[in-house]
Amino acid sequence: MLTVTINEQELRVNEDATVLEVARDSGIDIPTMCFLEGISAFGACRLCMVEVAGTSKLLPACATKVAEGMEIHTDTERLRSYRRMILELLFAEGNHVCAVCVTNGACELQDMAIDAGMDHVRYNYQYPERGVDLSHDLLGIDHNRCILCVRCVRTCDELEGAHVWDVAGRGKDSRVILGMDEAWGSVETCTSCQKCAYACPTGAIFFKGSSVSEMQHDPAKIRFLANARQNKEWLR
Repeated sequence: MLTVTINEQELRVNEDATVLEVARDSGIDIPTMCFLEGISAFGACRLCMVEVAGTSKLLPACATKVAEGMEIHTDTERLRSYRRMILELLFAEGNHVCAVCVTNGACELQDMAIDAGMDHVRYNYQYPERGVDLSHDLLGIDHNRCILCVRCVRTCDELEGAHVWDVAGRGKDSRVILGMDEAWGSVETCTSCQKCAYACPTGAIFFKGSSVSEMQHDPAKIRFLANARQNKEWLR
């Protein structure tokens, strides 16, 4: 066990815990987007950054292990400004039009923007030319709404074991791909398990037939499946 301080609150914690785990166990909220309980931490979105005494760098709470005597701050003016900037950049980089999105009212990106008090975007919108793939029988992907959290990639790889999803390109040209950059409906390794749709935090991956505000993601199913596998509940 180690002793750490979070927001002036002294805690005794497990030495293998991450800052995010300790904070959530203590009822302290740290915003996350790419993190999803049940799959590996990735540290891509940078929304969970925290301040730690002794370093000027911001550290990702999801991927930073606690250390003895660590002093952590999760809600400072610097962090609030930083998180709002990231959210604004996510909106500016993609084509997010909430009013006509299938997950309007049930989108993690939208909820986080509201919590951050984001009522406008200070950066120039990029309006990238991205496509929509409806070739799968049950599911579709709208690349315009993808934020590259790669929760779909990790879920498919770590829970389903199919590794249908991956990331291609660099910088602003980065995108998630299926198979060998094929149309979804032609990827034979896809098991149609729908885990990627449950894991997606935005309207990027959706059930075909969903209209505006009708799509409901259920990331809790990913946690349930991961726990069941770890506990070997279906092997007894």
